[in-house]
Amino acid sequence: MLIILAFIILFHMAAAIILFVATIHNAWWIVSPSGRDVIYSDLWYSCNSTCYPIENSHTADAAYLQAVQATMILASILCSVSFFVFLLQLFRIKQGERFIFTAIIQLLASLCVMIAASIYTAEHKSFHVRSLHQGSYGSSFVLAWISFPMTLISGLMYLVLRKRK
Repeated sequence: MLIILAFIILFHMAAAIILFVATIHNAWWIVSPSGRDVIYSDLWYSCNSTCYPIENSHTADAAYLQAVQATMILASILCSVSFFVFLLQLFRIKQGERFIFTAIIQLLASLCVMIAASIYTAEHKSFHVRSLHQGSYGSSFVLAWISFPMTLISGLMYLVLRKRK
């Protein structure tokens, strides 16, 4: 049982790290215009040698970007909270009970990641200026999609997990 518990803790921590990196790192969208400097764009800034805020990110046209920002931050917070709730429940619940509350919080984090990545996928190309339009999705975007099944599996593991001796 101790090995399973260690595996679940490590899996949850790996999912949380990937989720934090996907939220913070500036490689959601990558553009290399005609061999010049590469432009990296994340949820807040576009960077080549210097970083500047995404153009018109405060307007109603970019409401999708604000939704992605909010849901990724919420997913990171929920993933962290579910880990601490798991640790509290580990010492508080009776033997034979399930980690239902931890599972619900982790599944909500998974849902938030899926919503954020889906919105970004659907709306991103229609918003960006023409110079950034010919790019491709970056590593942070891929990490966001990887963190979705990891948080989902982690939440499902908490549903199945019972506290045993």
